[in-house]
Amino acid sequence: MPTEFGLLGDLQAQVDGRPLDVGHVRQRCVLAALLVDVNQVVQVGQLVDRVWGEHAPTGAHATLYSYVSRLRACLAPADDVQIVRQSGGYLLAADAASVDLHRFHRLAGLARTTPDAGQALRIFEEALGLWRGLPLAPLDTPWANGLRDALQRDRVAVDRDRTDLALRHGQHAALAPYLMACVEEHPLDERLVSQLMLALSRCGLQAEALDQYDRLRRRLADSLGVDPTPELQRLHTDVLKGDTELREPTGSVAAGEATMPRQLPAPPPHFAGRAHELAELTRVLSVRDGAALSVAMCAVGGTGGVGKTSLALRWAHDNLASFPDGQLYVNLRGFDPGGPMTPEVALRGFLDGLRVPPASIPADLDARAALYRSLVAGRRMLILLDNAHGMEQVVPLLPGGPGSVVLITSRVRLGGLITTYGARWLGLDVLDGEEAHELLARRLSRQRADAEAASLREIVRRCGGLPLALSIVAARAVMQPDLPLDAVTEELREEATRLDALNAGDLTADLRAVFAASHHRLAAAPSLLFLLLGLAPGPEIGLAAAARLAGLPPTRTRLLLQTLQDHHLVQQHRPERYRLHDLVRLYAADRAHRDQPADLLAAALRRLVEHYLDTAQRAARVLDPQREPVAAGPAPTDETAGEFAGQPEALAWFAREHQMLLATLEHTVAQGLDRHTWHLAWTLETFLDYQGHWRDWAYTQRLALDAARRLDDPLRQAHAYRSLGLAETQLGLLDDAYDNQRRALALFGELGDEGRQADIARGLGWICHQRGNWAEALDFNQQALKLYQHLDQRPGQALALNNLGWLHVLLGEHRQALAYCAQAVAVHQEIGDAHAEAGAWDSLGFAHHHLGEYAQAVRCYERALDLVRGFHDRFNEADILRHLAETRQATGDPEGARGCLEAALSLLQQLDHPDAPQVRADLDRLGGSP
Repeated sequence: MPTEFGLLGDLQAQVDGRPLDVGHVRQRCVLAALLVDVNQVVQVGQLVDRVWGEHAPTGAHATLYSYVSRLRACLAPADDVQIVRQSGGYLLAADAASVDLHRFHRLAGLARTTPDAGQALRIFEEALGLWRGLPLAPLDTPWANGLRDALQRDRVAVDRDRTDLALRHGQHAALAPYLMACVEEHPLDERLVSQLMLALSRCGLQAEALDQYDRLRRRLADSLGVDPTPELQRLHTDVLKGDTELREPTGSVAAGEATMPRQLPAPPPHFAGRAHELAELTRVLSVRDGAALSVAMCAVGGTGGVGKTSLALRWAHDNLASFPDGQLYVNLRGFDPGGPMTPEVALRGFLDGLRVPPASIPADLDARAALYRSLVAGRRMLILLDNAHGMEQVVPLLPGGPGSVVLITSRVRLGGLITTYGARWLGLDVLDGEEAHELLARRLSRQRADAEAASLREIVRRCGGLPLALSIVAARAVMQPDLPLDAVTEELREEATRLDALNAGDLTADLRAVFAASHHRLAAAPSLLFLLLGLAPGPEIGLAAAARLAGLPPTRTRLLLQTLQDHHLVQQHRPERYRLHDLVRLYAADRAHRDQPADLLAAALRRLVEHYLDTAQRAARVLDPQREPVAAGPAPTDETAGEFAGQPEALAWFAREHQMLLATLEHTVAQGLDRHTWHLAWTLETFLDYQGHWRDWAYTQRLALDAARRLDDPLRQAHAYRSLGLAETQLGLLDDAYDNQRRALALFGELGDEGRQADIARGLGWICHQRGNWAEALDFNQQALKLYQHLDQRPGQALALNNLGWLHVLLGEHRQALAYCAQAVAVHQEIGDAHAEAGAWDSLGFAHHHLGEYAQAVRCYERALDLVRGFHDRFNEADILRHLAETRQATGDPEGARGCLEAALSLLQQLDHPDAPQVRADLDRLGGSP
């Protein structure tokens, strides 16, 4: 005999009729959890939840592993059963018919579709005979208790169906005593009372039948304050008239009446892209042939308008052959203005599709769901639940047994389906550029798409790949064939009119209305955060910044952001980094200005600006400890912000927030926050220089200079001129750089700031060096060195010494150069400025090279590279590599030289630096250009 498992009573396992000891209660629960989904992978997290619920112990995964190992040993005598580890979980491979639970569902479905009444009754009896008592006894976990309740409802539904069939075929006399006992146990079950009334009436006991109705009526009035259903009232009338012999009993479909529902809407007429997503749906919703038909479930989630329904319908129509027993579809209207559909109404639509007579559909939700589960049990059907609002809608619509596939679409994350019911999750993002272009072009004539190709590309870009937005534009174009696409693009270019342009005249084709449907489902706290995020400058936001924007602790903000993620209004694309689609952002900003007080919005944005400024100041101090503060900035406000552990951490923060800081700077300009503008630009200087973002550096300093002028602050103006001149020097704009540095020198002279004058003199020396005027450069650096020595500024002295050494090399005075560079290295090591020390080693190597001391030069350059790479200073790394290449070539190592130049060229190309063509030419001369 094969192995047999029993879940419909005490949990049992036996081989050849001999019971197997499958261990203690927890271990038995693991077995039950695998048997319920036999031949399917049950994820480890699901197993933990089923076995322990919310009280999983520390190390639950390890404990689970030991239980599985012991179960394998217990099941060793069963050669037709195997527990295997697969894709993050476990699968129990066995014949589904060996598990009484699955056999029950298969037999119930078969009985309902068997046309021969006698045979159908025998099958019903066989199915009900599998029950030995309380299912899953003695397991006591939330999962087991919930499944036990569902199974008992299924058993009751099957028993009621069997009774209806038996009554239909004249077995009322035998059934009457049984039904009397059942009514005593379930006195408010209207279907059961109707069956008893019918049996009594057909036995000639009209008075007793009427008495049963009267008792039920009083119970309903006393307990629930309602009357019997219209169907039961009609039966009461029939009993009074003695007209019950030919009446069709309340219950389910008569045997043989089951139909093949075809409820799917038409496939989307214009569908593009999504090849990966369609393939993924096919993978996760595949149904295996044979006795063990799988229940597969997938939830497709994404923001409103991203194309969830189109994807689901496209896949459904592509795979109709996989569902020979039909397809059920319901639009649950999860985000309609009128509110979501109730599961009772959805089930009514399903039961209508399954040809259940209206009078036979129970009013009670549980009874209606049990009837539905019974009808789809064992059938290979597709059940498409579109636009779900939440678990409370979906769970009553899930089949109770194997065979069917469930595909769900929703704007919210239905996490409970994954953890409790083993559903797969498919998050849907916007279309990429090529797919979006294809979707739009398909809606237009090929001639028009080709003629207005430039406008088409801009529309695709402005719609951000959102299918609904693209479809709305296409609809407008089709309805107005004489309207040039350029007129649409003009509306889309302006943020103020973009959402108005994405409106085709009804709620389903109005992007603002679609977003509003998701937004209006939010509670007050996540709703306010959503609106504030729409105003936040920059393409994304970190958790700490979002918390300051909201004025809430990070832990509370994380929960609110999770809610917004669940509604697909916000995407967490990296750990603790969040972003909104551009069109969603526009909607949120628009609603914020309409719905919230201006002072509330201003205060939130002010907190965000101060967060970025506070954190940037801390990071800048770590990045360049030798850099002295300038003027007093806005007082720190973020008391919870921590310090950075070191330069790599500070650099990483700046790299993450680079675009947000630039956008915040522009926001401070627009809001007239001049002091914030100037100080934020000042904090960015070192990072932008190190990373070679010199255009950004120049841009931020021009904003800072304008702010300093509005503040009428000569000190801030002087610093802005100095920093702008340095950025222009790096960009090769030497004339502008020289002029701005001279302006800075004059202002610092008026202020009597000798230290800054020394800095400016050194900067002017570098400009003169770039111009090839080495003698003037030498003069400027000597002036700087004297000022630094007078002020005993050791960092400045080291920089000036390094510059003087470099210039002496250029002037051919190599021994003097070595002396200056060696002093510079020593001072930098003394003060601990590793970044500047790298420059001194580079100069020292350059001097050794020109003295023909190539081995010493190589050592110096390699030391310089080690130091500069720790700061991710790409330009100076490239410069040192070029010097090292020259030395490698001088020593007869062309391959080594080529490797250095290729690495330098790659860095300069990343920076879009004007020196890149020269390095490429140098490579060509070596005979190798990448």
